[in-house]
Amino acid sequence: MIGLIVARSKNNVIGKNGQIPWKIKGEQKQFKELTTGNVVIMGRKSYEEIGHPLPNRMNIVVSGSADYTGENLLTVKSLKEAIEAAGDADVYVSGGYGMFKEAMPMVDKMFITEIDMEVEDGDVFFPEFDKNDFDMTVGETGGDDIKYTRTIYTRKK
Repeated sequence: MIGLIVARSKNNVIGKNGQIPWKIKGEQKQFKELTTGNVVIMGRKSYEEIGHPLPNRMNIVVSGSADYTGENLLTVKSLKEAIEAAGDADVYVSGGYGMFKEAMPMVDKMFITEIDMEVEDGDVFFPEFDKNDFDMTVGETGGDDIKYTRTIYTRKK
């Protein structure tokens, strides 16, 4: 399974000044639950924002300029190479924009957390996609001050 996992604001922002523009208690729980024991693919900027390999999962960084290696950490030159390196494992593309845009035609599922806020001056946005290509399932809602809703988009066969 090739999945995509992201949180986005109501105005489609996923980043601002190299950071995720919100801190919501519990919002990243789904990310950890889905990706632990599987493979996370991310671009160089996303990896550098985190600053280290995520524990208990294989981390594959796509970069043409950097080379990261270590325990559960691999650098490749392309998304195609990353997916091949993952073998039969479930794969979760986790950012940024370029990785999402390139992965969009091949994803089986998208796990999108819809953040109930508008982000002013966001500088990274989630790519547009045709919702008619997917069945949407609305999941749990959470958050105290800022609400979020989990949605799953499953590609129609």
